[in-house]
Amino acid sequence: MRPPRRPEDDRRNDRGANLSRDSGPSRDARPSRDDRPSHDDRPARNQAAGDRPRGARPPQGRDRSYQGDRDGRIQGGKPRNDRYRAARDHAHEPRPRAGFREPTPSRAIAAELLMDVLDDGRPLDDAVATHPGFHRLEPRDRAHARMLVATVLRRKGEFDRLLGRVMQRPAPEKAMHVLRLGLADLRVLSTPDHAAVDNAVRLAQAGGLGGLSGLVNAVLRRLAAEGDQIVAAAKIDPKRENLPRWLRASWEAAYGVEATDAIAEVLLREPPIDLSVRNPREAAAWAEKLGGRAVGGRTVRLDRAEGGVDRLEGYDEGAWWVQDLAATLPAMLLGDVKGKLVYDLCAAPGGKTAQLAAAGAHVTAVDRSARRMMRLGENMARLGFTDVTPVTADLLEWRPEGAADAVLLDAPCSGTGTLRRRPDLAWSKRPDQVAELAELQEKLLEAALKLVKPGGLVVYATCSLEPSEGEDLVRRVLDRGLDADRVPIGADELPARLGVAINAAGELRTTPALLADAGGMDGFFAVRLRRRDAA
Repeated sequence: MRPPRRPEDDRRNDRGANLSRDSGPSRDARPSRDDRPSHDDRPARNQAAGDRPRGARPPQGRDRSYQGDRDGRIQGGKPRNDRYRAARDHAHEPRPRAGFREPTPSRAIAAELLMDVLDDGRPLDDAVATHPGFHRLEPRDRAHARMLVATVLRRKGEFDRLLGRVMQRPAPEKAMHVLRLGLADLRVLSTPDHAAVDNAVRLAQAGGLGGLSGLVNAVLRRLAAEGDQIVAAAKIDPKRENLPRWLRASWEAAYGVEATDAIAEVLLREPPIDLSVRNPREAAAWAEKLGGRAVGGRTVRLDRAEGGVDRLEGYDEGAWWVQDLAATLPAMLLGDVKGKLVYDLCAAPGGKTAQLAAAGAHVTAVDRSARRMMRLGENMARLGFTDVTPVTADLLEWRPEGAADAVLLDAPCSGTGTLRRRPDLAWSKRPDQVAELAELQEKLLEAALKLVKPGGLVVYATCSLEPSEGEDLVRRVLDRGLDADRVPIGADELPARLGVAINAAGELRTTPALLADAGGMDGFFAVRLRRRDAA
């Protein structure tokens, strides 16, 4: 029975209107009467012998999802989507109401977040932060919505290949999101088959896709019954399917096929939560209090945080902060910083700033983003660190009064080492962006070396797995005769089991596969340089 119309349904906004216009298939895209699947157990028809060719354009029609080249395509073949132009231009204003009205709001919001990320290229964290409906959910439902989205993003390549085996042609992208969420339920999150299919059908109907609910029903029923056989017959390997080709090729060239497979396997899992304890000597005690385990010096690792980390003991009193184990390593490389002036460059949101302040340094934290610096200030206030001077400035233009004793530069990068926690980056980054970032990183490193006293240390770090943002970049900079020398890192400077992360040049290189048996860690590169004394 159709639910009664509610007053708020009449208060259509621009986004809701757009969703209603593209809610159904076009005349050209709609299957013929004989091809339309029914709601019984018959499988979806499949006239294709194999996968749809990569880059193949969907059929054209009046459905806005199929505008193709008439709407214009950005590099990489992604259709331009104007639905969220206002959200992109006004990221901090409340977003218009979405077009999904569904009995399980976490799934409706998950579908909307996928539209934000995959259709419009918005970072997942930004999409979550600006979605008013997400924050109105109960904590358990927020976690469920986030888990659904992350599962789809981690396994998008695998899910799309599986759907391609049973569908005659791709559905409109909005319907594809519904199908992907259905597969997340079916194949990863252990939702009972009947419930997964029913939830997806209701979600399609709630999103104005009633004309395609039969397709959703038939496709997911077939995959519930035959999914394992189809995966085996098509040799669909999750380790090989869920990375863009350019990214996998880059990692294979840098680390080899076996190591890349190990990284890809870790990226399929939900990562643990890492907390950095203010006093490293109390890490074991906090691990016991929070039901976690102490790993790597000051890090306490939790499998989950029911209701969010802000509800855990120790949050309000500033006993710890959230920080991946790998992200704690670059600051360690500066050694004893007590009483020293340290410039933390590109500092927000402040995890490394907190480390340095906890070690007794006088920290000047610099970042160009006023919004991110506001968050850094809030974090320092919660943690009670008063000897931190925040500066909102562009590092390439910043001119402080004096040089620092030491400098930490965590440079902006592609973030490919953080896909465990930010799986959206796999589908939003492009090789040309990595090259552009490498050019910026060289300029930032050269600027950082001018900000330290002669004889002072500079640690350059990125959370990228791309050698062009790490090893290759440092080699290029030093080969140009930069006024600095590499200071090799020793295994005894790192927590137990992490000495293997030091390469032949004495640089730090972690990957997500390191400590895989304990949940892995982010991929980081770090090098320590010493500015030469003045002649």
